[in-house]
Amino acid sequence: MRAILCFFIFVAVVCAGLSREIGKHFAKPSDQTQAAAVNAPAPRKSVPAPAPQQVAYGRTVRLEGDQRGHFRVEARVEGRSIDFMVDTGASSVVLRESSAAKLGIFPKPSDYTGRTSTANGVARFAPVQLSRIEVDGINVFDVRAAVMPDNALNVNLLGMTFLSRIKFSHDHGLLVLEQ
Repeated sequence: MRAILCFFIFVAVVCAGLSREIGKHFAKPSDQTQAAAVNAPAPRKSVPAPAPQQVAYGRTVRLEGDQRGHFRVEARVEGRSIDFMVDTGASSVVLRESSAAKLGIFPKPSDYTGRTSTANGVARFAPVQLSRIEVDGINVFDVRAAVMPDNALNVNLLGMTFLSRIKFSHDHGLLVLEQ
């Protein structure tokens, strides 16, 4: 009887360990926060941990939220530095016209063929294709984006056309980007 009881305890311990390991591989990413509209850019806080870290399968970048919980990052777009707010609620990367101009992108009025709902109401946008966006060593190529008038958008948004091509999670107040 004692041997059978020990056998069942052994099986239970092994199964519990396996279920945790299996769960790690099939767990859904944690819920992502949606960023709200921003009235004025706030300074980006430095992350106390070392910025990009080399890991076995790529790069990891940890971003600390600002006073309002927004995650800001300086990215290189077409080789030039552009400030963004990371926005999991934005379906696309969105550039203000003034930032697009720094990249040599000057949409004509006839290029503004798209319409979208924003916190400021309905706005028009010009679809564009960016050859590369880099965030501290994380590179995404051929990124669909939109250009919006400066009066329709207060900050550039690093949205899902970038984020969906990397792994991201929210962990103890940090936004973790991995590639």
